[in-house]
Amino acid sequence: MLVVNDLYAGYGMSEVLMGTSLAVKRGTVVALIGPNGAGKTTTMRTISGGINPTRGEILLDGKPVQGLEPSQIARLGLAHAPEGRKVFGPLSVEDNLLLGAFTRLPHFFGFQAKAAGDLDKIYELFPRLKERRRQTSGTLSGGEQQMLAIGRALMARPKVVLLDEPSMGLAPVIVDEVFDIIRRLKGSGITLLLVEQSAKRALEVADYAYVMERGRIAVEGVPQELQKNERVIAAYLGN
Repeated sequence: MLVVNDLYAGYGMSEVLMGTSLAVKRGTVVALIGPNGAGKTTTMRTISGGINPTRGEILLDGKPVQGLEPSQIARLGLAHAPEGRKVFGPLSVEDNLLLGAFTRLPHFFGFQAKAAGDLDKIYELFPRLKERRRQTSGTLSGGEQQMLAIGRALMARPKVVLLDEPSMGLAPVIVDEVFDIIRRLKGSGITLLLVEQSAKRALEVADYAYVMERGRIAVEGVPQELQKNERVIAAYLGN
């Protein structure tokens, strides 16, 4: 579904990704873990079109998307829930969600009616968002904003969702809730690439995982293998 081959990318003269390759099969959750500065978020931004790669190939459902505009990649079926959530604070919860459907629905006549069914599904997944649907998004808690970022991505009916650091800055009890949601998404067959600082949490929900170090994939495998890998244990899982 999503294939990244020998990807090089960075910022200005600074190259961050140096030959990154990974694959996400349809209906699976794949985790990308590693230390701060390893290139995880840069990988996500490059896949979704925020950064143009200098080399390499990105295939979404078999179609090359490297170098396309983010809006074009979104229309082809990729949704990105970015690090830090990036909700539109002055807008209501519902308006934020409707923006997620903008790339696939008519922009004038019929938009609201066609989006209504999708809103119902999001509100079923996130009842708290339904309770706060008229509330401005900037007044939500961090956990609620994370739910909104995920819900907005799902409104696009994507083929693949990129979920970047969903637990960042959240209280432990809210992190539990967010990962329960990820498990539900996995159970519904959503294809998901997950970047997560907590390797333990990521490996608990993933079908496959990659460990990134210094812009390259250092180790990969199924979670059961990585949880026994001495290098991974020493660096990311503790005792």
